[in-house]
Amino acid sequence: MGKAPAIIGVCSVILVAMVVAVAVGVNRSRNGGKEGGGGEEPATSKKAVQSICQPTDYKQECEESLKNTNSTDPKELIRAGFQAAIHEIQRVVNNSATVQQAAKDPMTRQAVDNCKELMGYAIDDLHNSFDELGAFDVSRLDEYIENLKIWMGGAITYQQTCLDGFINVSTDAGEKMRRLLNTSQKLTINGLAMVSDISKIVGNLNIPGLGKGDTTGAKRKLMAKEGFPAWVSFRQRMLLQQNPSELKPNVIVAKDGSGKYTSINEALKEVPEKNVAPFVIYIKAGVYNEQVIVDKHKHNVVFIGDGPTKTVITGNLNFADGTITFRTATVGIAGPKFMAKDMGFQNSAGAIKHQAVAVRVQSDQSIFHNCQFDGYQDTLYAHSHRQYYRDCTISGTIDFVFGNSASVYQNCKLIVRKPLDNQQCIVTAQGRSDNREASGFVLQNCTITGAPDYLPVKARSKTHLGRPWRLCSRTIIMQSQLDDIVTPEGWMPWNGDFALDTLFYAEYHNRGPGAHQTHRVKWKGIQQINAAQAQEFTAGVFFRGAEWIQNSGVPYIASMIPGL
Repeated sequence: MGKAPAIIGVCSVILVAMVVAVAVGVNRSRNGGKEGGGGEEPATSKKAVQSICQPTDYKQECEESLKNTNSTDPKELIRAGFQAAIHEIQRVVNNSATVQQAAKDPMTRQAVDNCKELMGYAIDDLHNSFDELGAFDVSRLDEYIENLKIWMGGAITYQQTCLDGFINVSTDAGEKMRRLLNTSQKLTINGLAMVSDISKIVGNLNIPGLGKGDTTGAKRKLMAKEGFPAWVSFRQRMLLQQNPSELKPNVIVAKDGSGKYTSINEALKEVPEKNVAPFVIYIKAGVYNEQVIVDKHKHNVVFIGDGPTKTVITGNLNFADGTITFRTATVGIAGPKFMAKDMGFQNSAGAIKHQAVAVRVQSDQSIFHNCQFDGYQDTLYAHSHRQYYRDCTISGTIDFVFGNSASVYQNCKLIVRKPLDNQQCIVTAQGRSDNREASGFVLQNCTITGAPDYLPVKARSKTHLGRPWRLCSRTIIMQSQLDDIVTPEGWMPWNGDFALDTLFYAEYHNRGPGAHQTHRVKWKGIQQINAAQAQEFTAGVFFRGAEWIQNSGVPYIASMIPGL
């Protein structure tokens, strides 16, 4: 009972802060103006719009998109901004037919089709953001803000991925699509800026229990006694409290015919749309040569195999043979809250086929435990949203962990394979394009080492920890073992001086012969972080893992690992 007044007080302070944030902007806009007179309400609304658009990168587009919103409520103005971005992306989808009609070659047509799919994902993320603000509960403020930043970042990433599909296409279709997407990208970035500004205001208030840096246990969301959010149903809690490997499978897949299906895709047809409880598919030992898609309507799907080298899903789609990178994935996962345990995934196309993805993950709050990902270039496409990898093995040659997710890799082994003779090896290529996005790669207590076939060529084909795929690329490697395959420079440029000042790369308390930082590159974006800053990138803080990993049955470390 004693906590209730405190919660009410905190809520009141935040509400006042949000109103003051707009009011200050309105009052500043009034300097030099006249008081009183007719049309005060429209004038006030206009000034509120100017204020809410103040932190955005594209103020003119922001004000234009909100000019018909007759409100001074910050929440409603931000929602209107989200809605404007949704309408603009839908316009892009409607107009993309003109690009497709002009397309002569298969790769261009494929890229346009890909854009239509990706725009659907972007609209979904914006709808999620719109709905989240509509159900706004100030006592769970930082949870809402993190969700919003993750989903807005997803919407930005999907639009960029659309344009990636036109790289190396011989027609001018890519430029046409870029022009179509110009306004929608600006409006989406503006939405992220608005959300980030609220986050900054709340952070400056230093309210105990609010802000993702709080590790005192004073959580802002209401919790049930068992440690679950109060909105989780009793049935869900009972399911979550079981180790997924102990759950009775809903469906069994077996190559030898001993299960209900011999195909994983056939089993997936049984998953109800927007399923709310774990739907467990037990996949018996065997090699499954099929492209598996867990679509966005399939929620809470769990794959359980017989071991990462026993139950293997394989394929060989690749860029060299005419498939755009996004669609080369042997397994593509879009449905939220996906989980895989004791599974192997591979793309067997080989180094000579260039981009060839084993797994593409867009699933928000997805978990992989004791899984193996094998490929060469672009093995694991950790595309977007929140992802957690524990005790996994990932092998490859170039950018073999890439994408723009907020992902943490704990106790994982990253194995560099032998590349083509003229290639160097790069472990990560993180793709954050805006420094307000919540994305980034965190490797904690991982091992970066070489495969037996790589070790004889390590002097010729050097290994780098990462390179910046986008302007604000962010990768943190901490408490990890770096073998001598890691070049003394550590990191590799993408192209000239692109992103070297704006990236965020950090190493903290690593060990092994490749961990020495004496000869590391001296770019402006290389960060020297301390213990408090490193804590910000632990799973408990970086993406609030306690709320969706801790009760999954998967090992989970929320903080720094003692003794490392």
